[in-house]
Amino acid sequence: MIMSASRRTDIPALYAEWFMNRIREGYVLTRNPMNRAQLSRLTLSPDIVDCIVFWTKDAANMLPYLNELDRRGYKYYFQFTLTPYGKELEPGLREKAGIEDTFITLSERIGKSRLVWRYDPVILNEIHDIKYHKTQFWRMCNKLSSYTDTVTVSFVDMYSKFKNIGADIIRPLADDEIFELAVFIGTTAKEFGLKAVACCEKYDLTPYGIGKSSCIDRERIEKLLGCPLDIGADKNQRPGCGCCESVDIGAYDTCTNGCVYCYANDGVIKSARRRAAHDPLSGLLTGFVAEGEAIKEKQLKSNRI
Repeated sequence: MIMSASRRTDIPALYAEWFMNRIREGYVLTRNPMNRAQLSRLTLSPDIVDCIVFWTKDAANMLPYLNELDRRGYKYYFQFTLTPYGKELEPGLREKAGIEDTFITLSERIGKSRLVWRYDPVILNEIHDIKYHKTQFWRMCNKLSSYTDTVTVSFVDMYSKFKNIGADIIRPLADDEIFELAVFIGTTAKEFGLKAVACCEKYDLTPYGIGKSSCIDRERIEKLLGCPLDIGADKNQRPGCGCCESVDIGAYDTCTNGCVYCYANDGVIKSARRRAAHDPLSGLLTGFVAEGEAIKEKQLKSNRI
C-alpha cells in the first residue's frame, strides 16, 4: 500500500513523535472520518508499506527521524507546501525564511526527486495581488529550484466555510487572473528548470506550460522503488485528481497551523481541542479507543510487482 501522512493534517510538523511511535509499534489505528465508530488497525511493516507520502508545511520536526526510517527500510517522499504568505493567512507557521531553509536542508538530505514544492493555493487579495505573486514566485524559484524538480500550483477553492471570511482575505479568482498567473508560472518554472503541474484545476493549463498533477505519483514512486506497481487510481478524491490509491492515517480537525484557507479543519477552537486530546503513545492520532469499541484489521498488501 501507499501510505499518505497526511492530506488531513500536518503529521511531520505536529505529530512526528507519534508517527515514529507507530512505526516502531508496527501498526496504527484510524477512525473513518464519515463514521467515527468505525475503527481500523493498519499494519505498518515495510513489507506492506511500499511508500510513505508526507504532506507538510514545515518538515523540521521530521528531520531527526529520517535516518531511522531509512534503517527500517521505508521509502518516502515529501509534498512540501511553501507559500509566500505571512501570519495573516498562515498564523500557526514560523517565519518563512526559516522554513525555506528547512526545505533546502531536507532536499540535501533525501534528494530533489523526493521533494515536491507546492505553491498552493494561490490567493488574491489587496495585499497578495498578481504583482506580489509574480515577484514572490520568481524569488522562490530562484532560491528553491536547485532543490526540487517539480512545483505544484493550485488556485484557491471557495469552500462554503469561507462565506464569513471577508473578500479582502479570500475571494474568487477571475478567469483572466488565473490565465495571467498561469502564463507567468509556466514560463518562470521552465526558466528555472522546474516541471510545473496543477492540482485538480477546472481549466486545462497545459497550453501555459503547466501539466496535470499526480500528488500520490505512481511514476515517482516506481522510480523510487525501482520496480512497477500494480495499483489503480484513487476513486475517493476530487474529479480531475491524478493520484493513485493510498491509505491516509491522519484525522481532520487536528492541525493547528491555522491556515485560513484550509479545507481539513472546522475552526481553530475545534482543532486546538482535538490536538489537546493527542497522546504520542496512543494508537490513534487523537484520543483513545473507548471501552467496547470494535477494531477491524484492515486487509492490506504490497502493490509491488
